[in-house]
Amino acid sequence: MGTKRLKLSPNSRSAWTPTLLGMALLAAPVLAPAQVSLATVVDLAQRNSATVKLAEADLKKAQGALAQTQDAFIPNFVIASNVGFSHGFPTGQPSVGSATMQSLVFSYAQRQYIKAARAGIDAANQRLKDAQEQVALDASTTYIELDTVNHELEAARQQAGFTTALLKIEQERAEAGVDSEIDLLQAQLTEANLRLQRFQLQTRAATLSKQLAVLTGLPDGSILPDRSSIPEIPAVTAEEAPRKLPGIDAAGSLARSKQFQAKGDDLAWRRPLIGFGAVYNYDSNELNSYSTYYKNFTPNNVSFGLQINVPFFDFALRAKAKVTAAEALRARVEAEQAQQQNDVQIATLTGNLQELQAMADVASLKQQIADAQLKAVLAQLELGSGASGPNAPPPVTPKAEQQARIDERQKYQDAQEAALGLAKARLGLLRALGHIQDWLNELHTK
Repeated sequence: MGTKRLKLSPNSRSAWTPTLLGMALLAAPVLAPAQVSLATVVDLAQRNSATVKLAEADLKKAQGALAQTQDAFIPNFVIASNVGFSHGFPTGQPSVGSATMQSLVFSYAQRQYIKAARAGIDAANQRLKDAQEQVALDASTTYIELDTVNHELEAARQQAGFTTALLKIEQERAEAGVDSEIDLLQAQLTEANLRLQRFQLQTRAATLSKQLAVLTGLPDGSILPDRSSIPEIPAVTAEEAPRKLPGIDAAGSLARSKQFQAKGDDLAWRRPLIGFGAVYNYDSNELNSYSTYYKNFTPNNVSFGLQINVPFFDFALRAKAKVTAAEALRARVEAEQAQQQNDVQIATLTGNLQELQAMADVASLKQQIADAQLKAVLAQLELGSGASGPNAPPPVTPKAEQQARIDERQKYQDAQEAALGLAKARLGLLRALGHIQDWLNELHTK
């Protein structure tokens, strides 16, 4: 997880790969963990995510809202029938069949509503992209953490073998009177601490495995991370050119939509609108006495014309305009607040990265020192120290070997944990800077 430049790579992976893999895992009667690439996990998580599905539904709703506002200018056509018997003076028109047509011809407010609906689609598209990126980030961090914990758990299992050997050696030394009872108790304490640590890693691995199962929809325990499928995470800083996050763009588009809506509601009570209407009726005198009272009765009747509405005292519309104006103001402030919060997050993550990088460097150096010390102990056990005389160091014992092995495995786990914290912080900064998609594109090249 070192430093590298960002680059955009085309998605060369077939879109069917995650689906076919998921179907194969779900159909298997007895599941054994299988290596699944990070790209596949991310694709499955995005397809399975309820958040993404809700965002897709919101997008369809926004598209429908735009069609509804635009279709107000398209004349509708309705056919109806109203057949009934009447006696005496007719109480209604004796229509057997009717056809009506209505549409909006001109409206200052409707133009603003259409702009509001288009901005709403932009907001829904950005929210969908933001949801997909967040799900991808969650799946990636969980996948990377599970891979790290699995490696730590393997080292912990190796430690268990070394502590068993150490306890046996210490027991023999205590019985021979070479070491005291305190040394034996100290070895037992070391074994107990490492056993506790191993149990904690097992619980953590089980939790992460369950989280991946929930994210992807695959059976629990069926995913074995493949470290080679994880691209290197760029060591970006706040000096990188930041891009707007989809979530921030969505907030801005929503604010514009609210502003157009407010302007439309304000024009609705200030400006007239013109509508068109046409009606055709086929009337019948068979079941009533309509012609007795109306001498010029004809079966076919048509009417059409324009309707002009000029609002003068419509206080309900004025009140609605005030409500939407307040909502527009709130949406604009929330968009500004989202940008400010992201700026603060970038500054915080940048500061944390410096500390995490230093911690990772320290842990890596400690691991290298422990590895070198272990090699030195093994060499002395095999060849001897090469020194003699009264001032020569005491010979290395099998006890020292087991202790060196235990320490080397512990330093390895510490280095893995420090690298994990650094990787998470880097991914978080990539997300805050708007560069996370560049890294996600690299998944399909692994």
